[in-house]
Amino acid sequence: MKPFTYTSAKNKDQALQAFTENSHYLGGGTNLVDLMKENVEHPDQLIDVTNLDYKTITSNDKGGLTLGGMLSNSETANHKDVRTKYPLLSMAMLSAATAQIRNMATNGGNLLQRTRCPYFFETSMPCNKREPGSGCGALKGMNAQHAIFGYSDNCIATNPSDMCVALAALGATVEVQKTDGSSRMIDFTDFHRLPEDRPEVDNNLMPGELIKAIHLTEPKFSEKYYYLKIRERSSYAFALISVAAGLQVKSGTITQVGLAMGGVAHKPWKLSKAEEFLMGKKPTRENFEEAAKIALKDAKPFEANKYKVEMGKNAIVRALTQANEREV
Repeated sequence: MKPFTYTSAKNKDQALQAFTENSHYLGGGTNLVDLMKENVEHPDQLIDVTNLDYKTITSNDKGGLTLGGMLSNSETANHKDVRTKYPLLSMAMLSAATAQIRNMATNGGNLLQRTRCPYFFETSMPCNKREPGSGCGALKGMNAQHAIFGYSDNCIATNPSDMCVALAALGATVEVQKTDGSSRMIDFTDFHRLPEDRPEVDNNLMPGELIKAIHLTEPKFSEKYYYLKIRERSSYAFALISVAAGLQVKSGTITQVGLAMGGVAHKPWKLSKAEEFLMGKKPTRENFEEAAKIALKDAKPFEANKYKVEMGKNAIVRALTQANEREV
């Protein structure tokens, strides 16, 4: 591990003022410290931001909740209002990692966690995300767990977060603290980015910006929801495919729908066309199957991950069915 300096910020002003070109903010450290140990990340300075006052869950003017960026994943997932108003988010968060990691990991850190692509972690192998210009080892290598949407010749890695898939389905907004002390809002679908020709950049934060909060709108899916996570083992494993599904059904007709996938792209993959198809339809298996076909229509798998197309369709149908059949 490269030597670094450590700064504990007592407030946002200290954190913003301490930030330099090769600084990293440190929350729970459950991803960043691992990457430092593996010689993947090499910050000159760590700025501990766990003392910042972004640790509350409050009501907002959209009729929803605002989740503090420094609140732990466990505190968020188990909060009474999150469990009752946004159970889809709670279910997704509680499927991630282990209880010990969820106790440490922060909401802001979850949004920033980096891919688990083995070529990214293995420093002897080429990886444009780790070392721009070196190539993508997975492109013609071991890519059974890699992207089927939105990738480029520079990177075919996937985003590992469960929380983020649910936030995409829920239509969240991220509030970030700018370096000048003001803040700005980013629609969740615009927070992460696709690799294109700059795979080393995972999101649309500007240098030095801090994640202050996550804003949720008025609850829509507190009764009919499901988070399906398909993985190689039942504990402490990242998703091969995941689906966050939320439905609002009135008089036998779907009036609201939230649908997103994980394990398929460089960012949580919002299934907007499938959502549009389901609006105004009856919640039947036939309609769920058609929505799944629409969702996977543009998938471009590699030889080793072709299974994700059929698995993805079945996962969407299953998640929507489970959501619709949930007893209120």
